Amino acid sequence: IFVSLVSFLVTASACAEPLEHWQDADPVSTEWLTEDRKAIRDFGNAVKPTAVMVVQDDRVIASFGDVRRKVNMQSVRKSLISALYGVAASEGRISLTSTLAELRIDDSPPSLTDSEKQATVRDLLMARSGVYHAAAYETADMGEKRPKRGSHSPGSFWYYNNWDFNALGTIYRKATGEGIFESFDRHIARPIGMEDFLASDGQYITEPQSLHQAYPFRLSARDAARFGLLFLNGGRWQGKQIIPAAWIRESTTSYSQTDRRGRGYGYLWWTLPSEEWGPSAIIASGDGGEIIAVIPSKRLVAVENVDPRENPQGVRTPWFLDLLSKIATAAP
Repeated sequence: IFVSLVSFLVTASACAEPLEHWQDADPVSTEWLTEDRKAIRDFGNAVKPTAVMVVQDDRVIASFGDVRRKVNMQSVRKSLISALYGVAASEGRISLTSTLAELRIDDSPPSLTDSEKQATVRDLLMARSGVYHAAAYETADMGEKRPKRGSHSPGSFWYYNNWDFNALGTIYRKATGEGIFESFDRHIARPIGMEDFLASDGQYITEPQSLHQAYPFRLSARDAARFGLLFLNGGRWQGKQIIPAAWIRESTTSYSQTDRRGRGYGYLWWTLPSEEWGPSAIIASGDGGEIIAVIPSKRLVAVENVDPRENPQGVRTPWFLDLLSKIATAAP
């Protein structure tokens, strides 16, 4: 009985989840919170994000701004659809080994070459497709740095490529017969109790250079924190496996080294160096300061969002990571 009780307590501790609404951590029993709350307040006043929210397990350590306000999370959308791929792959609706040719994926002229069509779904998830066709929703910098068509074979080279990410949206919709936002609402948002998200908070973006649409999401900070906590808990929520645990591990493993502060890249997730952050630390990151960070070694999830209408300069990701590093260091 004692062994069973210990096992239960360990499992419960490792999978702590918020109730219907988030609860604040108790400052009396967690003295380290005082300085962290001041640091987050000072950070918010200085750089003007829309909201910052940091949680440890099921309790809010500190927050700043309006955590209920929904903001376009920019490239965080890629980590959101990665989770949907985990569900669809586990159900046999999508195979990561399928090629673009097999899936009949092409694009507007100049169309894909036979070589480009050998890229697999897994290549796209890793941003290693070798398809350097113009894409919707690209920044000017992405367009300028895009390699030449045919310069790298599928699977051989990592490049942060909106074509890959947008084509994954097309593939998902064709393979499952579901809209991305309705699917996210049904498979993830509702099961984990997101308080603000609606399927209408997503939007498909069409641009003339490509057939494949972008699919930005609007999320509140408190809903984004639930998504981060789902990954912290290995895909489980209230005893139910929402995303397969194997997919959580596979999608957050680094397959490519990037030049961003020692970060790697998994399946549409950035990985953080373990020597600084502990094992399995990850972030979803969007332009302008949209972030969901998961730090398993300290059971922390941290979220930032920024409305560009109020702060057109945005918040640089390194600024937020510096703040988060201080919080993680202080956290027990």
